[in-house]
Amino acid sequence: MGRLLKILGTLCFLLLIGRQSYGQQQSFNASFEFYNDTFNLQVDSSIIVDRLSELSEKHIQSCYNKVNNGKYPAIVDSLLAYKKQHQLNDWLYYQLIRKTAEAISPKKDNYERYTFYKWFLLGKSGYDARLTIADNRIIFYVYNDEDISDIPFLMFKNRKYMCLNHHDYAFADLNKVPPSNMISMPDAKNDFSYKVTRMPDFKAESYLEKLITFNYKHKAYHFNVKTNPEVESIFKNYPGVDFEYYFNIPLSKETYGSLIPLLKKNVQGMKQKKGIDYLMRFTRYAFLYENDDENFGREKRLSPEGTLFAKYSDCDDRAALFFYLVKEIYNLPMIAMLYPTHITMAVQFDTPIGRPILYNGKVYSVCEPTPQKENLNIGQLSASLKDASYKVVYAYEPIKL
Repeated sequence: MGRLLKILGTLCFLLLIGRQSYGQQQSFNASFEFYNDTFNLQVDSSIIVDRLSELSEKHIQSCYNKVNNGKYPAIVDSLLAYKKQHQLNDWLYYQLIRKTAEAISPKKDNYERYTFYKWFLLGKSGYDARLTIADNRIIFYVYNDEDISDIPFLMFKNRKYMCLNHHDYAFADLNKVPPSNMISMPDAKNDFSYKVTRMPDFKAESYLEKLITFNYKHKAYHFNVKTNPEVESIFKNYPGVDFEYYFNIPLSKETYGSLIPLLKKNVQGMKQKKGIDYLMRFTRYAFLYENDDENFGREKRLSPEGTLFAKYSDCDDRAALFFYLVKEIYNLPMIAMLYPTHITMAVQFDTPIGRPILYNGKVYSVCEPTPQKENLNIGQLSASLKDASYKVVYAYEPIKL
């Protein structure tokens, strides 16, 4: 009994210390895993604010003044130094800021304070980040000048502000506050980009091996592809970006090394058109198909690596993967053809195959990377699409060195 009381007393003491840490504004050290690194930070008591129980512009401004007068520069300097050292694109840098805000003020403890720190750190990193208060919700925006779809935004003085925390407020109308009421901070002017041109280096042990098989010309091909679950986390709340951005999201180093050299070996010795046919049928038949409504309950585009990892994928996921494979192995001109309910690819060969697709004075041949009712060869379009209108949403032209 005495031992039990002693244990309970120790637990109560630890809980008391935990509760007092914010109330007494004690400094503390924090660290967290960020891909293949450990990120360390010192949180000085001068930048700790109380729970944001009162959601008002006045209260947020008061919190801003306290942190702005505190010892925050070391944290921001560390963030920016890491960003530069690891060549993080803005979207990945934002993931680092989210982790940092979580370390300072856990999301589950007080969502509003956690969001405040994300806003503060992003703004102090130079980005034009803004907050609004609507229906007792704290809404987080950032200036962005790109073709982004499927997330809320506000226009203010010819600048477009995309919502960064819309996923936390499902089905809510977030645009109820006049843009002029957005809370900003001085000297935060830079635009934020959703373009991802480099994946982080993950720990080797964080990869999983996935067996991918398909048959081509009566021969079975097997691939033990290394995939990383963290890729799914990175793009969990990633919006619908321009097709050029989306198609060019690269594979991580380990995934690339487990797949691309083997594909290159398999097509070695094949004529170019047969090699493209091999990649087309790999993309078409090596993965299970399911549309996004059934798979995710909404439209969601997977990056090429996301398609390799996912159990199911649809036409836009396969179009992106096919584009990436052809670009890496053959680097040929390509166009993406968007129909009302489908997207497919066409490749420019020296000599066109089948039904020609004319675009900007050049001739392309359809390469369908998604399963259809028909067994389509290069140059063949599904019967359901032959008379349908389409739009070229991305045209890739290799850079000539």
